[in-house]
Amino acid sequence: MIDLGYSLSRRFPDPPQLDYRTADVHALRHDLFCGDVYIADTETDREVSTAWGWVPVLDFAWALCDIVERLDSDPRGSRSARPIHAELDFTESTDRMLFERRFGWVDIAADWMPVDEAPLTVNHAALRREARDFLHDLIADLIDLHDGLGDNPAIWDLQARFPRI
Repeated sequence: MIDLGYSLSRRFPDPPQLDYRTADVHALRHDLFCGDVYIADTETDREVSTAWGWVPVLDFAWALCDIVERLDSDPRGSRSARPIHAELDFTESTDRMLFERRFGWVDIAADWMPVDEAPLTVNHAALRREARDFLHDLIADLIDLHDGLGDNPAIWDLQARFPRI
């Protein structure tokens, strides 16, 4: 089972005077909603997580959904032995989260993990479902916290692009 989660930072609060209805995609992805994120495998009790406090959590969720779709680019799908690679780079550092799909499984590692630590290995279909659920749950939480965010067309587009499975 995969668990995706986040926590918002108190050190980097969102500006209260911002009109979230009109915030552009760059602001939504890079300037707002900072905190930390994690991907956990609850069966092995292991996780890949950040502890920096400045990760844009909406951007992480958005990028993760993009990556999961990119990992599905081989027409043979889960029958493909050819590895497909993707990476999620964090804007304010050189750190990356690395993804490799082979057959129906995705290995998830990060630059900051110890070299001798094995990557998390998760089912691709489960990762797709959990990533989309995480995105929608995160958006719902952020809409509760920020008036007008639910009326932002970029948020509507994002929800339509990655519907719940």
